[in-house]
Amino acid sequence: MRQFRRRRFLLHIGIAAPILAYVSVGIAALTWPGFDHATQYISELGGEAAPHPAIFNIGVLVSGVGAGIAGIGFALSVLALGGARVSAAVIALCFALAGVGLVVSSIYPWPDPRHLAINLGLGIQIAPLALVWALRKIEGMGRLRVFLLAVFVVMAILTVLTKHLIFKGLVNDDNVGWWERGFAIVLVGWTGVAAYVLERRLLALAKADSAVEPA
Repeated sequence: MRQFRRRRFLLHIGIAAPILAYVSVGIAALTWPGFDHATQYISELGGEAAPHPAIFNIGVLVSGVGAGIAGIGFALSVLALGGARVSAAVIALCFALAGVGLVVSSIYPWPDPRHLAINLGLGIQIAPLALVWALRKIEGMGRLRVFLLAVFVVMAILTVLTKHLIFKGLVNDDNVGWWERGFAIVLVGWTGVAAYVLERRLLALAKADSAVEPA
């Protein structure tokens, strides 16, 4: 009987990691009176000027470890559902790079130049496409595939805008913080949604197997 307990446990971590990231950022911001979300970067919450930088940095560290673990869960779940090995490997690699970037950036807080390792997390933008490819022949995953494609498009648009490739005056010093937060919500949040959908699918398959087992 297929129980998928280990895979589902890894996906649970994938659900929890983005929630923890949001919570740590929120609490860190609340402990800094006068923190300006419009003009200040999120990373400043873990910098020397922050009243309690450990809140942010520990949250990022744990979330980074969780991202790496979740990537393994995504890859194994894709394989369990009949997805391709190559796409599963790409997914795991994307999450591993994101995890390394988050961990390193938490060890070397802003403005340490090594904090820029957090940009490794941008590689996770490829993961939605790899996941769509992995799930392309699996029935019942149509809505998830549409969601992942939409997420990829939104992240691509935000990348173009925040890198000032077009509409160069749209993102400026007066609003860059809000753009960064919007990007972060999409970049991190989709992983929790996808992990939840895959975990529910594995649970449904396990229950179906249990129902047809001989007494």
